[in-house]
Amino acid sequence: MSLQVASSSARPWLTGMSEAIPLLGGYVPVAISFGLIATQAGFSAWEAIAISALIYAGASQFLFVGMVAAGAPLWLVVAMTLLINLRHVVYAPNLAPWLTSSRLWPWLMHGLTDQVFALAHARLPRLPAAQRLGWFGGAALLAWASWIGGTALGAFAGGELVARWALMGEILPFALPALFLVLVAPRFTSRRWGLALGLTILVALTLTVTGLTNLAIPLAAACGALCFQAVKFGHSQKREHAPGERHE
Repeated sequence: MSLQVASSSARPWLTGMSEAIPLLGGYVPVAISFGLIATQAGFSAWEAIAISALIYAGASQFLFVGMVAAGAPLWLVVAMTLLINLRHVVYAPNLAPWLTSSRLWPWLMHGLTDQVFALAHARLPRLPAAQRLGWFGGAALLAWASWIGGTALGAFAGGELVARWALMGEILPFALPALFLVLVAPRFTSRRWGLALGLTILVALTLTVTGLTNLAIPLAAACGALCFQAVKFGHSQKREHAPGERHE
């Protein structure tokens, strides 16, 4: 009996891990790239690994390493890192309706990345409430471990890998954007999602082309979220006026 209880409690974690395996195709190559860039910027291999383990913020890590290597003041490094990560203010409220009552959720939010959010947003509503914590923990833990492992590989052996396969250095940075595109594309299933995602992409591209790269992520995310809510409000207003319109 105790073995059955243990296996049933572990199953959501295993399911979360198995469903997060496709994320590794984007995480590991970019983490290798980060480990290589960090060591080339003067960080030790263990410092690069510590950054991935503690900051664990993708684009913010590259910005952090570049600004520190350029001698930027610490307050500016922290401010720019937080600015890029403001998109998590949008992520959290969208997951909140599916979170169960547990003290472990705040700790697991360290594993809330763009890709984990996209996966969880589609998956958590379909899971029984009792399995959501375990599922998210398994998915987030595997993604975090793969990011740290990829960073270690890049920090210790990245130079040798790129020297042997020169094209790898050009391909690695595109792995994560490609993965995120695969996760986002299925969301174009309705007018509401299409408008929100389309506006987000347009704002991000516009800001990037005009040289405002650091502002592109948070501002594009904010515009997309506002559009998503505005379309929802518009639909609710139409429903409220629908009965009166019929009488007219």
